[in-house]
Amino acid sequence: MTTARLDTCFAQTNGRDGKAVFVGYVMAGDPDLETTFQILKDFPGGIIELGLPFSDPMAEGPSIQRAAQRALAAGTTTRDVLALVRRLRQVNTETPVVLMGYLSPIESYGYDAFAADAAEAGVDGLIVVDCPPEESAPLVEALEAKNLSLIRLATPTSDDARLKVIAERTSGFVYYVSVAGVTGVKEAQTADVAPAVARVRAASSLPVAVGFGIRTPERAAEIARVADAVVVGSAFVDEVAAALEANEPIAPRVLSRMHALADAVALARQSENV
Repeated sequence: MTTARLDTCFAQTNGRDGKAVFVGYVMAGDPDLETTFQILKDFPGGIIELGLPFSDPMAEGPSIQRAAQRALAAGTTTRDVLALVRRLRQVNTETPVVLMGYLSPIESYGYDAFAADAAEAGVDGLIVVDCPPEESAPLVEALEAKNLSLIRLATPTSDDARLKVIAERTSGFVYYVSVAGVTGVKEAQTADVAPAVARVRAASSLPVAVGFGIRTPERAAEIARVADAVVVGSAFVDEVAAALEANEPIAPRVLSRMHALADAVALARQSENV
């Protein structure tokens, strides 16, 4: 079960040009919803990964933890995030939007109600960090009923047997976490990522996105040569914080960094395809 926008994105980018897909993470509501919208409406292409603010983001490093705190302090709710996607769809009907968050707010919302509202808003998929496959059946059923993808995480500690479990009822793509630990702290090492991506591909026919520990154009390009998609998050969240501290316009600063990373991903395989 994959949504049309995710399928099309990977088919056009991976299939047509042999390039990796750029995936950019933004915390919804950081520091306010209008700023987030200004970033999303000029997103440089690929896949938008939109963070659902949560008070206890256990997989996140300090940067995204602070972003969640800023978003919650601004009063951002799950319903606000869905309304933001709905607003984005008025100006952009093509870029896939994947929500990334934690199970508690979705349980509070109600699986069926959340899936229905997310689909109506124009969401394409969901990454739930703290929902293991063994406990995901009710959520998967609610999402599949609305043609939404549940995108699972694989990690450096996932052995071959575990990868097969992760691949079951996963759709859209598999998200490989390139480093052990939380986001934005360690740097991804291409020598470790390449064989891990091969193992994930052996367990699943889906595209493999690699995230965590990717902050620079150089590292993004290296990962783009071995993965189907490259996810960058903390680097953009840090730009929000830096702009706030410097009292500078936020969206232009974040978008400048996004374009640099997106260009690096797009150009990574150019010499190989000549």
